[in-house]
This record gives sequence, structure tokens and C-alpha cells, in this order.
Amino acid sequence: GDLLVLVLADQDPLAQRFDHFDGVLALATFARVGHGAIITAVDGADTARLRYLSPMHAQLTSLIRDVPDFPKKGIVFKDVTPLLASPAGLALAIELMANPFRNERIDVVVGPESRGFIFGTAVATALSAGFVPVRKPGKLPYQTRFMEYALEYGTDQLHVHVDAVKPGMRVLLVDDLLATGGTLAASMKLLGPDGLGGNIIAASVLIELEFLKGRAQLGGLRTESILRY
Repeated sequence: GDLLVLVLADQDPLAQRFDHFDGVLALATFARVGHGAIITAVDGADTARLRYLSPMHAQLTSLIRDVPDFPKKGIVFKDVTPLLASPAGLALAIELMANPFRNERIDVVVGPESRGFIFGTAVATALSAGFVPVRKPGKLPYQTRFMEYALEYGTDQLHVHVDAVKPGMRVLLVDDLLATGGTLAASMKLLGPDGLGGNIIAASVLIELEFLKGRAQLGGLRTESILRY
């Protein structure tokens, strides 16, 4: 649950519980978010959102570049290529994405095109699991099943080979980003009981855009995200 804490300007916000404050201290609510926390500071009628990040998460955040008006006007694109170019950043990101599932006996990791290939194969290697690519139309050579889905900026289709996942296999979905949830929701349907018959255990993403409420599209599926905006 939420805790009442006091945030001192030069002090770690994970302070002990207090029930009063003076002019030097700011009253705040503290809520856990993944491995970090969001601090909501309250000062009279004004509310300011401050984000507390562990050093590891701060390191990863510093490697995410905002690109405005891409792929179309009004969208701020989260560019992960600086993170991919950083040996330490990439290794840390994969470790954090894989760690929650070390004991889940994952058989196969599924990653949608295209950045899901990058993070998915690395997470699969970390978990000693196989990897299945989910691709756009016309990219897979064998027979496929497909599902149409909504992007945050349009619509598309996802295709997978008909023999990619066998019934009952334990599946982890991996992508770089959870936005509106359309890509992961389509992957769930494509690979899950109503599709190829896989047992969808969870989803792991590097970035979650919380304001787009993508989790609501995933039907309560366990979803782990490393960085939240």
C-alpha cells in the first residue's frame, strides 16, 4: 500500500514514516513501481510527480532517447538504440528482464517484430529457452497463423509459423515496449489456448508507457516492466 513519507531535499526519498512536516519537508505518498518507486509530492493544492530510481534503473533511463514526432506527429518515440550500443546497459537490461522468470521453467520466448527479436533472443538465452519470432505479413517462409492488432499509430498483422509452439509449452512474451498493449494482446491470442495452444506464463518488457494503460488489454497476464513512464 501507500506510505506517508517526508522528502528532504538532499536525502533519499525512502525515508521512515512521519505524520507531520514543517517548511523544510514535503509530504508525499510513496508507491512501489517495479524495482523503483514513484513519489507523489503534495504541497497544498499543487501536486508534483517525482520519480525515484535505483542506480541501476537510472543508468538504463539515461540510455533511452526521446525522439519527438516519430513515427508521426504527436508521438514521442522511446529510442533504445543508445542502450543497445552500451555493453553494460544492454547486459543490465537483459538481466533485469530475465531475472523474474528464472524459476518459471520457460520453454520458449516469443518476440514480436522487430525489437522483440533483439530482447527476446537475449532473454531466451539467459533462460536457456528457445525463441520464436512473430513477424509481419509476408516475412515467414512456412505456413502461418495471423492476428490483426492495433498499434498506437495504426493497425497491422502478426504472423507465426503454425508449428512454432506446441500445446502446453510454457511461453514468455518479450518486447521492448508496452504501449497500448495491442502487440502483446495479439501475441497472446496467437500463441495461447485459442491459437497454437501455448501456456502463456507472463510478459516481460523493458519500457511501459503507463498512461496508455496497455495492461488492460492483457487480461490480467503477469507483466513485468523495468522502466515506467
